[in-house]
Amino acid sequence: MATTRKIGIIGDGNVGSALGHGLRRAGHEVRAVGKDKTAVREMAGWAEIVVLAVPFGAIDQVVKEAGDALAGKTLVDVTNPLNPDMSLAVGFTTSGAEELQRKVPDAKVVKAFNTVFAQHMNTGRLWNQSLTAFVAGDDSSAKASVLELAREIGFDAVDAGPLKNARLLEPLAHLNIQLGYVLKLGTQIGFKFLRS
Repeated sequence: MATTRKIGIIGDGNVGSALGHGLRRAGHEVRAVGKDKTAVREMAGWAEIVVLAVPFGAIDQVVKEAGDALAGKTLVDVTNPLNPDMSLAVGFTTSGAEELQRKVPDAKVVKAFNTVFAQHMNTGRLWNQSLTAFVAGDDSSAKASVLELAREIGFDAVDAGPLKNARLLEPLAHLNIQLGYVLKLGTQIGFKFLRS
């Protein structure tokens, strides 16, 4: 590992916990917070990279609580914009990630890890295969940092282009959820991008 990073995770559920385990194993200093608004702001100020691992409906509250502490930070959006009935809340003409970037214009939003079920996020693997972590963002330095983090966890990290490509990644995650839960294939599934 080249650099030890201070990584803050907003959200201490399955996704946040799994990413926290993987990032700690990779040697990073990780702090995770739940719904305590004072802790959210303090952690956002402390961290170099902030991971947003909350339900889509909680984003506005988190952005309000973190305030200007997110300015200049790499903000990793792991959320999926789903309605309560598990349909996509936004898609194709915008994305949850692009809407988040509009809410925090001084942060560097990067979409990543959202196409993977939580239990695979701590290793980036499904059995003996590295799963693909698609990483999209407009800031090249922020995106490079997240690609590196994904590789350190164990993912096959793929640069998925600009942030607007979250319009493709979020429906891909929705397909994963449909396959796993609605079509009852379970969560021992995942996507692997093959190239020669």
